[in-house]
Amino acid sequence: MRLTLIGASVAGLFFFLAFLVARPVPSTQKAPGPEQELVGILQYLESDYPAAVASKDVGELSEQRSLSRDALSLAKRSMEATPFAARVESIDARVQQGSDPAGVSADCASLADDIIVGAGISRKPSMPPDLEQGAELFAQACAGCHGASGHGDGPAAAALNPKPASFHSTDVMANLTPFKAFNVIRFGIKGTSMPAFASLDERQRWALAFYLFSLRQPACDHAPPRMSLDDLANRTDDELTRAAGGHEVPCLRRRSTPLDAPALLAAARSEVEVAARLASRDRAGAERAILDAYLNDVEPIEPWLRARDPEALTQLEATFTTTRAALQQGDPNAQGDAALLTALLERASGARAVAAKGSAFWFALLVILREGFEAAVIVAALLAVLKKRKQVSRARFVHAGWTSALVVGAIVFVLGRKVLAGAMDEKLEGCLAFVAVAMLLHAALWLNARSNTRKTMGELRERTRGALDGGAVGLFAIAFLAVFRESFETAVFLEALSIDAPSAVVWGASAGALLLVALVVAVDRLGLRLPMQTLFKVSTLVLVATAVVLLGQGIHSFEEVGLVPSYPLGSLRVELLGIYPDRIGILAQAALSAALILWKFLTRSHEPRLPGLHPAG
Repeated sequence: MRLTLIGASVAGLFFFLAFLVARPVPSTQKAPGPEQELVGILQYLESDYPAAVASKDVGELSEQRSLSRDALSLAKRSMEATPFAARVESIDARVQQGSDPAGVSADCASLADDIIVGAGISRKPSMPPDLEQGAELFAQACAGCHGASGHGDGPAAAALNPKPASFHSTDVMANLTPFKAFNVIRFGIKGTSMPAFASLDERQRWALAFYLFSLRQPACDHAPPRMSLDDLANRTDDELTRAAGGHEVPCLRRRSTPLDAPALLAAARSEVEVAARLASRDRAGAERAILDAYLNDVEPIEPWLRARDPEALTQLEATFTTTRAALQQGDPNAQGDAALLTALLERASGARAVAAKGSAFWFALLVILREGFEAAVIVAALLAVLKKRKQVSRARFVHAGWTSALVVGAIVFVLGRKVLAGAMDEKLEGCLAFVAVAMLLHAALWLNARSNTRKTMGELRERTRGALDGGAVGLFAIAFLAVFRESFETAVFLEALSIDAPSAVVWGASAGALLLVALVVAVDRLGLRLPMQTLFKVSTLVLVATAVVLLGQGIHSFEEVGLVPSYPLGSLRVELLGIYPDRIGILAQAALSAALILWKFLTRSHEPRLPGLHPAG
């Protein structure tokens, strides 16, 4: 009954968090506005209108006139583009007459640039595009028309008019940039068979746009020169040739560029400045710009910032949260918060390297000690049964089982770090933290309750006696499964702890392993007697404290990406305990702590005493 009550309390807490996560929040991806679509049309007219006039093809000219009319309609409909409506009208008049191809092309290019600046449209991806993903998307969505290698000769090409573009054609690629290709992928081309790929997200569109430019390039045999994502996204192949040399273009187009932290911080400042301009008339747009600045420009370089100046990163995260909250609530001080955010971004670009957080070190050490000690107790119980039955020769199967479990657990951790390194974001960090919280609470409150510990040991002894008749496989399986649970739990806990400071976790885990070995040797060789009841109490306290810390960190991660609304609360911040200045996180940690205290109060009088641990004899 009592365990049921505490279980219901903890479950209620997680249902409350799930409700918060499920609430509608601002999208992290901007919906394509009319000004963005207008830029895409102007870029298309810039490239294709001169060729249509030169060809005197009635169909192509009709297509250009239709697009020009659409551009004029968008200009009159968009608040950001309205000041440019007169220039769009001038372009449209000439397009309708089929005249001045060179002037129209130049005016379209100039106007597109001015709208991009005025509307705060991003011209580049937030992080280097994944060309492998681009290749997969091309094979799935584009090869049917454009052909497997991009020559415009796909199975469906014969029935299409106009024909699909060939990305090997000098004429097609002469004026094309990845940013222009990105807009075509996003909006499609009216009057042709090129559809809009609305189902793709920003990163997928950029990956596909960049991949198109690799199709006609030869193999790359060296590292590309350093070049910003802005230049790569907005320069044609000919412009890259003039800037870096023709021999460098294949590598620039076929290899991803490493993240440029200063450039991303500059981009974040630009987004924040856009938000400040929008704050008085478009709070939702301003909030979206702040969120985009964090997700697209700051989050990808968090490890770089954390290694150089964790205090600067802490202040940035807190100010991003308070600025978004001020915008949500219509606070007139929101512009002041945005100004502070700009100053912090400028500071971050000159951050200095400092040591990683100590909290990750100590928690990793304690988790290794706690989980490793429990695994040692399990192995000791198995070996004690064999010794009592005078079948010590079979102990090698037990040793093979627990060592194999440790190896598999280490592999799980390494593979987990490899997978998460390429995909880790605040959303995934929060989910991992909540998984670790659930496992920690299960280990601390249910699986390792004192009565369950005695019951578990009894079951292990019975299974070991039964396995003696089954031979090596049975003993190996019992040892492996018993220790693998501890090993797997440890891998998950360390994954969650290593999000903020992976090197500190490695050192903490190593120190914990050394202390654990020393403890086992002291018990086995020196006859040291351990107070089991005290050790289990202390280790359980370590687990629940870690759970409270990770709960706060998980909620904080969800707040940063907008999955949970933010309600700033003063300046209270104790990162060692996962405490951040926000009401939801603090209330959730307080609720969990209260539930744990209640559980302890209800179960205090029912804890059986355990004897000390000493060498089996």
